[in-house]
Amino acid sequence: MDVLVSWFVEPFSLPFMARALGMLLALAVVAGVVGVIVNLRGLEFISDGLTHAVFPGIAIGFVAGGRDGLLVGAIITALVAAVVLTLLTRSGVASDAAIAIVLTGFFSVGVLVVSRQTDYAGQLDALLFGRLLTVTDADLWRTVALCAVALVAVLATLPAQLYRAFDARGSEASGFRPLVNDLILNGAIALVVVAASSAVGNLLVLAVLVVPGAVGRLLTRRLWLLFPLGAAATALAAWIGLGIGFGVSVDDGLSLPAGATVVLTLVSLYAIVLLARLGVDRVRGTRVPAAAIDRRVEVSA
Repeated sequence: MDVLVSWFVEPFSLPFMARALGMLLALAVVAGVVGVIVNLRGLEFISDGLTHAVFPGIAIGFVAGGRDGLLVGAIITALVAAVVLTLLTRSGVASDAAIAIVLTGFFSVGVLVVSRQTDYAGQLDALLFGRLLTVTDADLWRTVALCAVALVAVLATLPAQLYRAFDARGSEASGFRPLVNDLILNGAIALVVVAASSAVGNLLVLAVLVVPGAVGRLLTRRLWLLFPLGAAATALAAWIGLGIGFGVSVDDGLSLPAGATVVLTLVSLYAIVLLARLGVDRVRGTRVPAAAIDRRVEVSA
């Protein structure tokens, strides 16, 4: 019991731990909505492309203005990448090819920019893997603001986003504008990437967008439950991951990167839920493949 308190309760009385948890909880709320839509529409690879495409904006902003310039550069590049990627996929270019073009082109620019710095390895490490335990109050409120904008944008178009996820042709025939909805969703994804990059890093932010929806779909067939379950999974992983990282660092002297620890905890949570789901299905005498699970969600919606 003492270990549980010293790892998972007491650390969050420290200001830097409280800020880190607050940032991750803000990301958890938006991931529970945007991440679920990403999962329902099968946009994980597009999210990966946007994640890497934002990197040059983060690099240029950081080089030009330090941490204060990071946000502006990242937002501009993120929105440009979202528009470019959306237009490419809508113009008939194969989505995988479009993602590869955006990913490699933008990411290469970011690496070239960072390589011009004296502390190349240190700067690249910080941008790729984040600085979760050194976020300031200003960083926290900026993240909350970006998450709020992304959340409002998706919630305002949620019926259209869900309709498009389950019946793309039907949604277009019903008068919903697919280009507008795709731009809004990709823009929201880009903002989440920007919000999360300073916390868990550019390379690890994809887990925040992908894993919550995947966990929710293993736990329920009810569409409306996917959103709170995705958010709860992310929040739980944030709390446990930060606690483990702090406890191991203090008690064992082993320094663990906070962002990577949280993401690994989230992925481990998915693995546990997946094994539990497979076990329940085996006890019931049914073996439900992933495709069938997805279909049951669609039918229940």
